[in-house]
Amino acid sequence: MLVPLDLFREDIRRSRDLVAIFRAMQAQTTVALDLSDVLRAALVMSVSALDRFVHETVRAGMLEAYRARQPRTGAFLRFQVTLQSVFQGFDTPNSTGWLENQIRERHGHQSFQTPDHIADAIRLVSDVALWNEVARHLSMEPREVRSRLSLIVQRRNKIAHESDIMPDYAGQVAYSDSRSPIDEVMVGNAINFIEQIVEAIYSLLSSP
Repeated sequence: MLVPLDLFREDIRRSRDLVAIFRAMQAQTTVALDLSDVLRAALVMSVSALDRFVHETVRAGMLEAYRARQPRTGAFLRFQVTLQSVFQGFDTPNSTGWLENQIRERHGHQSFQTPDHIADAIRLVSDVALWNEVARHLSMEPREVRSRLSLIVQRRNKIAHESDIMPDYAGQVAYSDSRSPIDEVMVGNAINFIEQIVEAIYSLLSSP
């Protein structure tokens, strides 16, 4: 599963490049120019990198399990496919294209970003107690790992779906014109944490 990890490392590098662009532009402009959206883009991209890594890792792992090159989990054996794809598999017994198409179709509309969704996806390729083992790898408590990741994903969703606008609680319903504050340290920490999680997951799945 080297390719999914390489893809992630390239994606997370692009997230850091955006932070570097923010830093360079900030040094050359006045405070009148709001560059904070560059940081928001970096945060969104880092979560997307995690999502893509899980998608690609699970797809590759399921194909390996089908080829009997790694153990088949209970979740893998319960994975549902269409009869049409089964017939395609019978017609081309040496091909896994039909299964890959089914995985992409089933998972294409799903996001693997929250701790629960990531754990559900990983069960298709491994029976590892994911967050317990990731937490051990990071010398943290499982609850802390899950909580930190959840907060990052929640902020990503607020940026992607609500323009990161802060609610006007005084008005109860209306929204203010102000966006939630964001800074380079916060985004940098989020990127680093996502990278640590991905490297830990890769290490766990690569262990014999």
